[in-house]
Amino acid sequence: MPQTIKIKATDGSDVEFVDNIIGAGGMKDVYFSPDKSYVVAFFRDKQDFNAKDRLQNITGVYRDRIFNQTGGEYWKDLYCWPTKIVEYNGKLGLVCPTYHKHFFFATGSINNDFLGIKGAEKQGKWYASAKNQNKYLDPKERGDWFKYFQICIGISRAVRRLHAAGLAHSDLSYKNVLLDPTSGHASIIDIDGLVVPGKYPPDVLGTPDFIAPEVIATKHLKMGDPNRSLPKITTDRHALAVMIYMYLLYRHPLRGGKIHDTDPAKDEDLSMGAKALFVEHPTDKSNQVRIKDLQPSQLPQGDPTKIPYTVCGPYLKKLFDKAFIEGLHNPALRPTADEWEQALLKTVDLMQPCQNPKCWHKWFVFDNTTKPKCPFCGTEYKGQLPVLNLYSSRKAGSFTPDDYRLMVYHNQYLYPWHVNRNVSPNEKLSAEQKKPVGYFVFHQGKWLLINQRLPDMEDKTEGKKIPINQAIELTDGKQILLSKEDGGRLVIVQLVNK
Repeated sequence: MPQTIKIKATDGSDVEFVDNIIGAGGMKDVYFSPDKSYVVAFFRDKQDFNAKDRLQNITGVYRDRIFNQTGGEYWKDLYCWPTKIVEYNGKLGLVCPTYHKHFFFATGSINNDFLGIKGAEKQGKWYASAKNQNKYLDPKERGDWFKYFQICIGISRAVRRLHAAGLAHSDLSYKNVLLDPTSGHASIIDIDGLVVPGKYPPDVLGTPDFIAPEVIATKHLKMGDPNRSLPKITTDRHALAVMIYMYLLYRHPLRGGKIHDTDPAKDEDLSMGAKALFVEHPTDKSNQVRIKDLQPSQLPQGDPTKIPYTVCGPYLKKLFDKAFIEGLHNPALRPTADEWEQALLKTVDLMQPCQNPKCWHKWFVFDNTTKPKCPFCGTEYKGQLPVLNLYSSRKAGSFTPDDYRLMVYHNQYLYPWHVNRNVSPNEKLSAEQKKPVGYFVFHQGKWLLINQRLPDMEDKTEGKKIPINQAIELTDGKQILLSKEDGGRLVIVQLVNK
């Protein structure tokens, strides 16, 4: 029976751990606390003064800046952030909360978990390739496409918060993000390697697949050379873009068919570094995916001609272009985490449930055509589809288009951020702002919007108020005022397939 060891953290608090290694990473050995509410991870190698100082700041001032502010509770689900430093037998260690149970496989792989991964951590790598999704994972572990959007919103939000605090993760990858597509949750781990520009340099260059091209292209230069690029906020932005692309499309944006050198190591450095080229580049087709090189388990998602990146909708296409065309070799042009968050949120409002019950993606983004269909299974949408075009007031009596649309489906909710452009669906939402203000139903062949909590709702077309608990029919061209407040929105209904 392993013994329980009691020690003091550097802040003077008591820490206990069971002397039995439950996991070993690249740099640390991990032990459970007796009640499994936290883990203690000891570095195998001796940590120098700079490393110790960095950890003191990560568990101290940086942690306080994020968690001990208004709304700090929100971030506890999005990071596994170390809370204390310990020393034992000459080794430095960190205390971290235990991962939430939804980040461990409940079913695991197909065929009665033939890979033996049940109970293992849901590392992001399991979900970033079509092969893993199609060939190995039990369907109960896959989730649906809507959940991957929720995951990407969570990751973008967490990265945005780090960057706002002046911190870079430095090794943002599917190795350091846990996710659960069955619930749409994500959590960033391995926070102890945070980079503070000008103070704490990076410990690592990153994980292959996610290292920015300029870091790979200059890694041969000596440390301290002004021309050498090291992990920082702009390299995090590259990694974030790659991660979002992979979680939504299950393939890598730069791994195409182009060969730059017969030496595999040199070819890897060129194709991910100085010669990196987007596989879906609109004019330079030289790095297109070679379909004959793909395995059956990589199809159809691995083939960009079958499922192009445009299936992610107009807002994300624009950012993928910025990340992998304009900003690929020009870090200053890469989209920020906030831009990704906003584009993902607007895209979620363009999503429709697929009408094919056997489609495992279950959702698709409206393609702005008169005959929408699911790009994954090819099922055409049957029936009328209401699209709400949102306009907001900048001054009394006039409304300006917001480049924002809301797709309608049965039992969908309307929220305060749809009603007023000054409300953003992020960590700052109040409890009241999280509650729906209306909902949509398809009833007796008609689409209806039921007003739950909007005192100003008005049918502008007919010039009459829509009282709370009353419905308005969504007909083509109908104008509905949702709010008279500053930033309040007007909706113009468009019926597709009418």
